[in-house]
Parts: sequence; structure tokens; C-alpha cells
Amino acid sequence: MLSRWLSLSALVILLDQISKFWIVSHFANQEDVRIFSVFDLTLMHNTGAAFSFLSDAGGMQRWLFTLIAIIASASITWLLKKHANEILFPFALSLILGGALGNLIDRINYGYVIDFLLFHWNEHYFPAFNLADSAITCGAGFLIWQSLMEKKHGSAVS
Repeated sequence: MLSRWLSLSALVILLDQISKFWIVSHFANQEDVRIFSVFDLTLMHNTGAAFSFLSDAGGMQRWLFTLIAIIASASITWLLKKHANEILFPFALSLILGGALGNLIDRINYGYVIDFLLFHWNEHYFPAFNLADSAITCGAGFLIWQSLMEKKHGSAVS
């Protein structure tokens, strides 16, 4: 069962890296193309964490976030082994693991994370993100959902 969850993580990494390769191959840094009135494709280099947190920290954040991603990935892998026969919990963890490793690959290779999905409403812009960030967010959402279901039903939800 563990191989199923690690395969899902690998799929997230693969899709994330393919999408980043495509955007880097077709866009210059900061180039922006309007797709819909509320959505642009753009190439951005994020040296920080989520929402460019600590992006101006002078370079130490690269190694800090690399270390955090390695420790989190090892912990998630251990949890996946422990809960491999469940459904929702390891599904969520697999998404988070794939997203964390997808961004870790960027951070190691380039010193920044490639972001390219940019939503906005008029002049109000949401920070750019990528498929790895989306997988992490969805995984976290599933963990919250499972926690709420456990509280509602008083037991673990697989």
C-alpha cells in the first residue's frame, strides 16, 4: 500500500516539474500573459516561502526552507508507512509530500521556487503559486476535512 501513496507523490512531482519546465521554456522572468480576466500565466522566482515570506532574508532562507522540506518529507514518509492502509490521511500526506519535494527540487537547483499561476481581481493580486503549492494546499485541506469529520463522528475517518 505504501507504494501507492509514494506513486501519487511522484506523480505530483512529475506534473509540477513538467509544468515548471514548460513555463521556463516559454516565458522570461516576470513575463505575464492574460488568460482570463482574473487569471494570468507569469514566470516568477520566489526566493521565500509561501506568499514570498522571507524572500528578502539575504539567502539564508534557501537553506532554512531546504532543511524544513527535508525534515517534513522524512516525517511524512514515516507517517505514510504507519498509515498506508488508510485512505484519506495518506492521500492528503501524499499530496503534501509531492508538493514539498517539487518545490525542494527548485530550491536546490535554482535557489528559488518557480511560480507561474497568478489570480487577481482588478488591481488586487493573490501571490503567484505553482502546482506543488496547489498540491500542498489541497493536502492540507483534506487533513482539515478529515479532522472535522473525526470530531463530528467521534472516530477516525479512513
